[in-house]
This record gives sequence, structure tokens and C-alpha cells, in this order.
Amino acid sequence: MITFEQINTTNPLQSPKLIEIWLTELVESRNLKIGELTYYFCDDEKILEANRKYLSHDYFTDVITFDATVGEIIAADILISLDTVESNAKKFNVSFQEELFRVMAHAVLHLIGYNDKDDEEQKMMREAENEALALLKKIENDA
Repeated sequence: MITFEQINTTNPLQSPKLIEIWLTELVESRNLKIGELTYYFCDDEKILEANRKYLSHDYFTDVITFDATVGEIIAADILISLDTVESNAKKFNVSFQEELFRVMAHAVLHLIGYNDKDDEEQKMMREAENEALALLKKIENDA
């Protein structure tokens, strides 16, 4: 089950059900299953607080994923800073929605097993993100 919560912000999703279908298909396309997956949309202050408290990092970030995956069941709590998503959208010259969906997919791809520590992993992650965004467009067009 995928749920979406807000902390100090509003829900940025226009069609949560469509996003749930997309993320489920993304996971199932890798022969895995969705368990409990919760996205928490928050502001920069909340994600900085979590970064300091749980990861001992003293900086802003767009997403933090708390992995609870067991075997083939993908599960996690995912914090996404809408402030940083908005800043990054401007920086990368893309829409807020595109950047938000990229970050949402990015978190799930980490849970699936993708990493982004070095150049080669980053390239593979970016390709997987682009495939995920293409899948979302297909689902939107089919709806």
C-alpha cells in the first residue's frame, strides 16, 4: 500500500491514485512487490531536522529514504522536501512536477537496488529514472 502524507506543507499530487498505479508498476516491473510505502512531503526545515537526527548530516537534501524492505517486498518511509524539489526544478530547468516525480522514482529505485555513488551508478540511475518517467507518461496517456 502506498500512502502520501504532508508535514508543514500541502499535498503536491493532483492524482494520487495514478501515482500509486505508476509506482506499483515500477516496482512490479522488477519482479518485486509493494509493501508499506509512505511518502511524506515536507519543507526544508523538516528534512534538515531528519537529516541531522537520523543521518548526522547537516545539510538540506531533496529526499531521504528509510528502507524497510524485506526480501522482495519493497517498503520504506520517504521524506521529500518540496522546497528543495522546487529549487532543483529551477536549477535543472524542468517543471516542478517532473522533478517531483523524478525524486519519487529515485527513492523507489534505491529500494529496488540502484545506487548512485559513482559516475557509472549515477548514469544507470538516471537512465532508470528516465524509464520510470516514460512509464508514468504512458500510464497518464492510457488513463
